[in-house]
Amino acid sequence: MRDSVPWRHLSVLKSKIDTRYVMYNKVFTKDEFDIRVADVKRRMEKAGFDLLVSQDPANMYWLTGFDGWSFYVPQCVLVHQDVEEPFWFGRAQDAKLAHVSTYLPHSHVISFSEGLVHHPIDHPYDELVALIKKMGWSTSRIGVEMDTHYYTARCHAALVAGLPDARFSNNNELVNWARVVKSENELKLMYEAGKICSNSMNVAIAKIQAGVPQYEVVAEIYHAQVMGVDGYGGDYSAFVPLVQVGEETSIPHLTWTDSPLPDNALVAMEIAGVRRRYHTPLSRCVYIGKPPKKVKDLAKVIVEGVDVALDLAKPGQTCEEVEAGWQAVLNRNGLVKESRVGYSIGAAYPPDWGERTCSLRPGDTTELQAGMCFHFQSGVWLDDIGCAVSEPFVVTDKGGERFCNVKRGLIEVE
Repeated sequence: MRDSVPWRHLSVLKSKIDTRYVMYNKVFTKDEFDIRVADVKRRMEKAGFDLLVSQDPANMYWLTGFDGWSFYVPQCVLVHQDVEEPFWFGRAQDAKLAHVSTYLPHSHVISFSEGLVHHPIDHPYDELVALIKKMGWSTSRIGVEMDTHYYTARCHAALVAGLPDARFSNNNELVNWARVVKSENELKLMYEAGKICSNSMNVAIAKIQAGVPQYEVVAEIYHAQVMGVDGYGGDYSAFVPLVQVGEETSIPHLTWTDSPLPDNALVAMEIAGVRRRYHTPLSRCVYIGKPPKKVKDLAKVIVEGVDVALDLAKPGQTCEEVEAGWQAVLNRNGLVKESRVGYSIGAAYPPDWGERTCSLRPGDTTELQAGMCFHFQSGVWLDDIGCAVSEPFVVTDKGGERFCNVKRGLIEVE
């Protein structure tokens, strides 16, 4: 364990960072980040936290604007009740990105020593411990993200061992929950992502025909996702495109192969449009050839159930009430779905485009508010086939408003 941060080294490193000629297009204004941080601090006070250590890359982005493919090494944003601005802590190579992509003061961008990257003994959070001690926070009530993908056991062990007088608790996705209701600027990005997704899905559908290798369909999807629409480009998705063919459609998370598409089979696809990290996922099913009645009937029931559920998705309804409306349609037709049928969406990084907060399922009594965004994942997977005609939507006073506009129902191609 390192006893102190090499502060002299860090200050020299920071003085060498020149951002004068970097043209970085920030997505949100500083005022919007200030509102977000203030809301998080209110939530921290209610939960009893002095300090928040947020390592979820989507939370880091939402709190500060920091956006880079750097989440494979330890990094975090620190929010303290008594300090106006958050701190960014991460790899030295990524410090310049923190300077140009955020509004954080120069002194609030702290990098750890490059020699700690993938070090077998020492850990970057040893230096985070030293920073916390230097700030006088070693006895704080600290909230950490125990279930985020990138907060590793080593990260937690380093903090607990280095700060024996602190009180650590799981913050229970505190920042994730603060993100659930989208601002006007966030919704603008969601609608743009929806246009990208619609175009990408329509491009994929147009490519599907017997004999075409699956990877060629996926290549068209990737191209359309990045090219975007209406003069604005798309980003990389937190999920790769999911494609299943024939009986594989009953296995929802399979990816593509190099096999050619058959001349008589169901093809299921799930993709997303992404605009400045904001995701709108969508699923559609295409049948090559003449579809059996079983497949057509299943798709018809799914579409009916989604329509009913989105009509219910108004402020004041609960997540479980929306799910119940969908489930009632399935039950009338002799079907049932045991897994959740939807989840909140917004800004995301690999490996997941969900926000890990509210879910459309029995027992979730979260009350819907205008501006909440969900992916209504209407997939029904039977023993031999699966079908999904899903919809991303935003909660409005008139019900769930779709972000995408792609033909609903089973799509047939010759």
